[in-house]
Amino acid sequence: MLTLKSSTQAGPKRAAALLGGIALTAAIGGSLAGICGFRVNTSYSLPMGVYVRTSDPSANLIEFCPEGRFAVESSERGYRTGGFCPDGAVPLLKPVVAKPGDPVKVSAEGITVNGHLLPETAPLATDRLGRSLEAWPTGRYFVADDTVWVASSYNRGSYDSRYLGPIPMRLIRSRLRPLWILQR
Repeated sequence: MLTLKSSTQAGPKRAAALLGGIALTAAIGGSLAGICGFRVNTSYSLPMGVYVRTSDPSANLIEFCPEGRFAVESSERGYRTGGFCPDGAVPLLKPVVAKPGDPVKVSAEGITVNGHLLPETAPLATDRLGRSLEAWPTGRYFVADDTVWVASSYNRGSYDSRYLGPIPMRLIRSRLRPLWILQR
């Protein structure tokens, strides 16, 4: 005997299949974008948009995977979502503000590079959820040959060298440039 299903019985299955298809398409699209060198930035450290990998060694945007306690803290606190770093989270995308040999001063006012105080770089005592943040020790530094300093003057709440200090160049996965950004 042939039984027909009512549209109310088939509806949830169709909706689930449609949502599954959308999720699969997004996952495949995101993976292909990553393989092709595209990065979609949804964080507030830089303008939201699409960035593309470049071989230009002077490009001032880098993608890196933090390590040690910084990897744990940024992942556990939700500053980084699931991704392809060794700890299972996404890399950080940050502008390089100081290169080897540059003088850097870290103070309560922010990060000063080559005598210029960078806007919006004063370390915060707590993150947006009220959890304490430990700022990099105040003082004067010279950027070592194998490191860079990163900071966002775009968002005062950025998790960058004001907490991480110098970033070892071996952690840099790629250099990027903006392809298409949304203006704030």
